[in-house]
Amino acid sequence: MIISITAITITTSIILDYKVVDMPIDIDRFEQNSTDELRSGGRTNAEEILGFLAAHPEQAYTPKEIYEATDVPRGSVGVVLSRLEERDLVRHRGEYWAIGEADDIDTTLSSLATARAATDRLGEENTDEWGPGMTESSESGE
Repeated sequence: MIISITAITITTSIILDYKVVDMPIDIDRFEQNSTDELRSGGRTNAEEILGFLAAHPEQAYTPKEIYEATDVPRGSVGVVLSRLEERDLVRHRGEYWAIGEADDIDTTLSSLATARAATDRLGEENTDEWGPGMTESSESGE
């Protein structure tokens, strides 16, 4: 399939290039990481749905069709779609859902891929290491 919209092509390549091959993990990671961090593909439900819709920009799907085409649990599809719509990343009419504007999708997925790459390279952030910030000075009245 050839996609003529440049931004959609970029978005699709980000999604496809990031797909991680399933492999075993060590027990420490299994016990310490959150459920979202333990996804075999490393992608969130929102990324799964956006990736699927971005790969098919000329079509609209029902939540059931999106569920059947992705790894997103059936009960999560509607909630995720609603949240994505609030951010103008997807749109819907009746029972059908489609990808939103190409520039918004590209920016969002690029940001997610960059954040994930930084985390993979540098490790998880430890908020305890951040030190005093705006919240602390705001509370003291400074």
